[in-house]
This record gives sequence, C-alpha cells and structure tokens, in this order.
Amino acid sequence: MILCDTHTHSDNSFDAKSSVDEMCRAAIGRNLSVLAVTDHCEAEYIRCGEECEFGSFDRQIPKSIADIYSAKEKYKGRLQVLCGLELGEPMHDPAQTELALAYGEFDFILASVHNLRGRDDFYYMDFKSVDVDQILREYFDELAQTASFPHFDSLSHLTYPLRYVVEREGYYPDLAPFEKQIERIFRILIENGKALEINVSGLFKPIGRTLPDLYLVRRFREMGGQYVTIGTDAHSADMVGRGIEEGIAVAKSAGFSHYTIFEKHLPRLIPIETE
Repeated sequence: MILCDTHTHSDNSFDAKSSVDEMCRAAIGRNLSVLAVTDHCEAEYIRCGEECEFGSFDRQIPKSIADIYSAKEKYKGRLQVLCGLELGEPMHDPAQTELALAYGEFDFILASVHNLRGRDDFYYMDFKSVDVDQILREYFDELAQTASFPHFDSLSHLTYPLRYVVEREGYYPDLAPFEKQIERIFRILIENGKALEINVSGLFKPIGRTLPDLYLVRRFREMGGQYVTIGTDAHSADMVGRGIEEGIAVAKSAGFSHYTIFEKHLPRLIPIETE
C-alpha cells in the first residue's frame, strides 16, 4: 500500500514543535512515500505581524517554504516532499489571502475554517455558553463560502468544531439538521473539482473518528466526489503517518478506489490496494 500524509505542521507553525527535517525522517521511518508539509497561515492575521499570537506569517511561511524545498532535494529518491500550506479563513480578508498565496510556489493548499468571523478558534470556545446548533449552522455556511474559493485543493477537517464539543461536553451533536448545508458544501467541491480531506487526527482524540467520518465521506462519494486527501494533522514528528492506513480504509469503505495527492495543484490518484 502506498502511504501519503498530506497534512502536517513543522515548527514553522506556532503550535508545532518538529523541524521539517525531523518530519521527513519520521516519514521515511514509517514507510511513507509522500509527505506534504502544510504549515499554518491564518490569512486574516497576516497584517498583525510579530504582534500576532500565531507569530509573523511574513517570517514563518517563507522559512517553511525554504525548509521544504531544501528537504525536497535532500530526500529525493527516498521521499517525495510536497510544499503545502494550510490556509485558514481565506474568506475573512481577501487582501491578506492574496498576500498568503504570493508567499511562494506551493504544490498543495488546504483550506480550513478554525474560527467564525469575530470569534475565537473553536479550540478556545466555551460550548456551555453558546448555542451549539447556531454555531454549527454558521460554521457550515462559512465552509460553503470557503468551498467556493478558487485557490485551494482540498477542504480540511470538515467537522473540526465537533472535536472540541466531544472533548468538553461529552456528546457528538446530531448532524441531521445540517445535512442540507453539508450537501451544499459537497456540491460546490464536486462542481469545482476540489478534494475533501479525511483528517485522521480524531482517531487519537476523544471524538474517536476521522474528520469527517465514514458516513459523510460516503455521502460525498455518492454525490459524485472524485477526490479525497488523507492527512494526520501531525504537529510533531511522532505523529507523522499515524492513522493513514485507517484513513485509507475509510476512503475504501466509502467507495473510493483511489485517494489523491496534489503536485503543483494537479491531482495524482494513489490506488487503494485491494486483497
């Protein structure tokens, strides 16, 4: 089986701790064929510079790109290293998003939404003090807007807020009321030839499932989805590649015969081996 991890963060992300080189060596040790390093860039905060809680993206992203391109050469023939970016909230500030896209040449861009306009990251949200259903309605509406953004390849961790609802409140919200919103997101991705990410980080957290889970990945396939990417969301070398096989199994169970990596934004299908 060909193993590819297309969502990882090096120490050029504010919340990660391993160098690109350490991530690459871990990938080789776990028999990965492809590693995409997709450091964080929360577009609306670029303007904050060094005053930003995330650090200066004007400093971090160029360094990330330089480190990745160095690793491409160093590990050529042993590991394919892709230059990626996790572009957070691209619809919040179009001017800053343009700056993010101009940092350099990327193979692969994940689009994600970590916070609603004017609100903190879901990681910090007190779900006891908010209407969770209303938050999810707003979130899925914003994901639909994000899915329409042209300059990305895969939509990341569709059910991201649920990770923290489960961790703090101990229940998995019923998504039936949001089915039409989610299907709208899927239609936009499909019409625009975009991928849906199967993020396996939830397998190692209380939520205990991929983001999104099998039910939603299967629905994406039933609606005509062609592309899924698979990523660990690793923030340290020890998590690189962990759960990728399980992510592949979700893709297979959902009806996919391939999963996808992107090279210079062009999809390359990776066959899912069958017994």
